[in-house]
Amino acid sequence: MSGHSKWSQIKHKKAISDAQRSALFGKLSRAISVAARRNPDPLANAALKGEVDRARAENMPTESIERAIRRVADRQAADYSEVQIEFIGPGGVAIVASGITDNTNRTINEMRQLAVHAGVRMVERGGAAWAFRKATEGLEPVATVPVTTEDRSQLEKFLEALDAHDDIQDIWTNAEL
Repeated sequence: MSGHSKWSQIKHKKAISDAQRSALFGKLSRAISVAARRNPDPLANAALKGEVDRARAENMPTESIERAIRRVADRQAADYSEVQIEFIGPGGVAIVASGITDNTNRTINEMRQLAVHAGVRMVERGGAAWAFRKATEGLEPVATVPVTTEDRSQLEKFLEALDAHDDIQDIWTNAEL
């Protein structure tokens, strides 16, 4: 019976979920700070109100939301900038990732490394964005691209790696998954 502890299993699962939640709250906090740059009042700033609502939907503590807004007043968020990185994946799938970073060069280099390891090609701005049109909530593919079963696993691994990156907020693809 040694080595089998219910508390050990619970502790392990809790550590994983806490890490995922912390990463999500970090992403939400950066998005709130960037949106608050224009105007720190959520009633007068629709983008900020949207980000605050999104954070509340994910059960982010009010204190953390307020701290992210206050960070702008302290000029700590002035270092954050928005990035959009584009890729061409297996089978010619267009992928657009947008995010918020405090170091654009670092983020771009990390994205380049993810792409190289996944066999995906990073392209210049506009190289994949042409496959999308702006919709009310982000990007919508103009046309979808069918993905073979062998390309599907490669694409899914790459999308999971992108989503796990701290600086990436949203990912759009025109793949038929």
